[in-house]
Amino acid sequence: MPKNTTQFVCAECGYASPKWLGRCPGCGKYGTLAEEAVAPAPSPKNKGTLRTFSHATPLAQVQYEKYERISSGSPELDIVLGGGIVRGSLVLVGGDPGVGKSTLLTQVAAHLSKKHTVLYLSAEESCSQVKLRCERLKIDAGGLLLLNETNLENAEEAILGAEYVVIDSIQAVYTDALSSAAGSVGQVRECAARLMRIAKSRGITFFIIGHVTKEGTLAGPKVLEHIMDAVLYFEGERTENFKILRAVKNRFGSVQEVGVFEMTGEGIFGLTDYSSLFLSDSRGEAAGAVVTPSETGNRCMMVELQTLMCKTAYGLPRRMSLGVDFNRLVVLIAVLEKRCGLPLGTQDVYLNAMGGIRLSEPSADLAVCAALASAEKMTPVEKDTAVFGEVGLTGEVRGVNFAEKRVNECLKMGFKRVILPEKNVKSCEKFKDKLELVPVRYVSDMIRALFGK
Repeated sequence: MPKNTTQFVCAECGYASPKWLGRCPGCGKYGTLAEEAVAPAPSPKNKGTLRTFSHATPLAQVQYEKYERISSGSPELDIVLGGGIVRGSLVLVGGDPGVGKSTLLTQVAAHLSKKHTVLYLSAEESCSQVKLRCERLKIDAGGLLLLNETNLENAEEAILGAEYVVIDSIQAVYTDALSSAAGSVGQVRECAARLMRIAKSRGITFFIIGHVTKEGTLAGPKVLEHIMDAVLYFEGERTENFKILRAVKNRFGSVQEVGVFEMTGEGIFGLTDYSSLFLSDSRGEAAGAVVTPSETGNRCMMVELQTLMCKTAYGLPRRMSLGVDFNRLVVLIAVLEKRCGLPLGTQDVYLNAMGGIRLSEPSADLAVCAALASAEKMTPVEKDTAVFGEVGLTGEVRGVNFAEKRVNECLKMGFKRVILPEKNVKSCEKFKDKLELVPVRYVSDMIRALFGK
């Protein structure tokens, strides 16, 4: 019987080598060769058999397939997944260490084990450690099946007997088909491909925990995310209690949904009232604090941006940002210096988004500029004023999406004044009688509206 063999393939140019090399002879790059399994050649007795061909089906004749959804026990997670768990799907959950991945999936597995057969495959912790976690979380999980195994072939029998499987984590599992260590590119790819075949052929649902790199991306090959049906990211600082669960890929729902969770001593729970989580009680009293409505998925949240400035003690001023892209902060500082004449070249600038949330959309640009101007002028912004808009390199304020929804959220939270792009005023005219709308065309107009000439 032909035997499986392995080879090392370059991830950049595709060069194949029978053994590992530090430098690829094809493209000359280092550390790009990863081990892959090579399918055995067909035996001579099968060479003469007839090949069967697949036939295409017209779109009009394709039958609809009804996907069964089951609640995970966490309404916030159901929202992110698009309405519940789809049978036979693969869900990858990534995030920083200690953010709450294992805690959340332990609670989901305990909830599902009451009516279904659920296997928790722990490759990093012993079964007693998982039991201690369940006791700490005070959850009833007597019917949950636990297995401490790192070899995928040894755990395959237990996996085939379950309806839902949690694998913690994919980087700690390995297969005998490859000789490389667990967590390598080849092992992660091969294990994920085998789990996908089991999920699609047997209808078993997999929840897979994945590690992240120091850059915040999922460790392993990019094909790992392509194989999965849903890819979820847990965001939030380890020292903060509030976490954001964001979907970056979902074949059965929208990727615009997010979930807000709170980490407590008894587990991690979803929050429905998150209006004031990212606002401080003392806003409006100190300079450098501005509130902006952030559209996170299909939800609008009021987030406070705080800025601190001090004279630099070194030749090169320091810039630091938490929750806002660092490069974006540097660009906005340059716009304020060049277009508005604010002397920020000798100041150390520190920017922070309250609650550990990350603002990735450009609508927070104008609020960052307002916070920087407030800190430089040592003049606080009124607590009932909100600011949003995108800022260009010429100092212009561009329109943003969901302006009407942002203004409506400001109205619900009791804000009386909103500074917004001039291009979005027309869509928000129905709010003129309820709060003050201040349209601005340039960043300098925003500074005049807040602080005068």
